[in-house]
Amino acid sequence: MPKTPAWQRKEGKNPKGGLNAKGRASYNKATGGNLKPPQPEGGARKKSFCARMSGVKGPMKKPNGEPTRKALALKKWKC
Repeated sequence: MPKTPAWQRKEGKNPKGGLNAKGRASYNKATGGNLKPPQPEGGARKKSFCARMSGVKGPMKKPNGEPTRKALALKKWKC
């Protein structure tokens, strides 16, 4: 059975939110995309990401009280 790409597995995800370098490389290779690392210090990418991601429906915490991946990503980008 073929292995799923790293960006879909735990090894490609950053525990603090988003994808790690291996996950971004795997995604870019699989889709032809051009994902870049987070830009928490500011700039146009940060404004755009925060505006899009803040409007996404869904909870910020899981039923067990842990933050969701959405919450972790927003925190990582300092939104």
